[in-house]
This record gives sequence, structure tokens and C-alpha cells, in this order.
Amino acid sequence: MKLKRIRDLREDNDLTQAEIAKYLNVTQRTYSRYENDDRAIPLEQLVKLADYYNTSVDYLLNRTDKKEPY
Repeated sequence: MKLKRIRDLREDNDLTQAEIAKYLNVTQRTYSRYENDDRAIPLEQLVKLADYYNTSVDYLLNRTDKKEPY
């Protein structure tokens, strides 16, 4: 499942993959694999990203177009 929104949010906030990887406590390479859909992103990482960007997991998964968290 392509998670284009995690890349878009990162870029919109002028953040590097390394910065987000550090927040998630993973390597930059692992985070890059999440963005490129080469590795499934664990649910706990999705939740952390949703909290970080103040949005919902459903938004990150393209299940809604509303950015606001529930």
C-alpha cells in the first residue's frame, strides 16, 4: 500500500527522512523503505506519524481526505 501522504506531509513540513526516522527511532533507510512501499510500516509507527502531523491514521492511509484528527 503506497503511503504517498507520509512523504507529502514530510516535504510540506520541510523535514528530511533522517529527521522523521529519528523521531520514529528507526534508521533513515528503514523510513525510506516505508515511503517507497518497500517495507510495511508498523501500526505503532503510523500512529506516531498521525500524532506528529496532528492528523488521523485514516488520512495517512487515504481512507479520508480530512486532515483533522478525530
